[in-house]
Amino acid sequence: MRELHVGEIIAAMEVLFIDANVDLSEEMMTAFNRAIEHETSSAGKEVLRELIRNAEIAKEERIPVCQDTGLAVTFLEIGQDVHMYGGLLEDAVNEGVRRAYDKGYLRKSCCDPFVRRNTGDNTPAIIHTRIVPGENVKITVFPKGGGSENYGEVRMMTPSQGRGGIKSFVIEMVKKGGPNSCPPIIVGIGIGGNLETAALLSKEALMVRLGVRSKDPSIAEFESELIAEINKTHIGPGGYGGFVTTLDVHIMVMPCHIASLPVAVNIQCHAHRMKQMIL
Repeated sequence: MRELHVGEIIAAMEVLFIDANVDLSEEMMTAFNRAIEHETSSAGKEVLRELIRNAEIAKEERIPVCQDTGLAVTFLEIGQDVHMYGGLLEDAVNEGVRRAYDKGYLRKSCCDPFVRRNTGDNTPAIIHTRIVPGENVKITVFPKGGGSENYGEVRMMTPSQGRGGIKSFVIEMVKKGGPNSCPPIIVGIGIGGNLETAALLSKEALMVRLGVRSKDPSIAEFESELIAEINKTHIGPGGYGGFVTTLDVHIMVMPCHIASLPVAVNIQCHAHRMKQMIL
């Protein structure tokens, strides 16, 4: 059994949330450059160039790539042979978030849902945990902005609605978000499970590497079909019109009840910030 002091969790959270907000990944920079090659609109091309320049400035000056530094979403894969000591895991995650948003001068976006009073330190974090084999802890941080998140939805569909109904739902949500979801977007889709697992699947789908298709050939084909259909909306980069409305679509699927077809759509803006660390 490996011993891991929660102080390492705190330190990791602090580093990861600051880095995620100021250092957009090479994966996204490559996606922007590739999008310029495919974009047909001159305004769309210019938006993409501005996104690249903005990300370069953020990295050079260590300032946030977007003013919306998001809710602190975290995913932890915890090896079942790890024993944490020195405090509670949840407290450690929140302390790391608290330090990151303070030290990094990141906007605190978390508030009471009714009186709208800011919690002051961007906690509590959204914490998802999964027990896995081994003695490591894999941490993924995912600062999620409100603009694109507002256009996510879970819908309990009937089985007869099938693939056509899912496709209509996805296009409906993309059009509903339009320029407000800060395109070019990435679309995560969760299909199956139940109400809550469909939503979680759609969020996890956003963390799949760009350009990687589902291992299931029929799902991979559906992903490609949806990319083409979303780009036909011609919302374009920044909502100024054009070809590249989405950079990618990922679908995650799990079995569901015979009477149900849960589907969740989660949209991610062009400030797709995610960092990982293994302790």
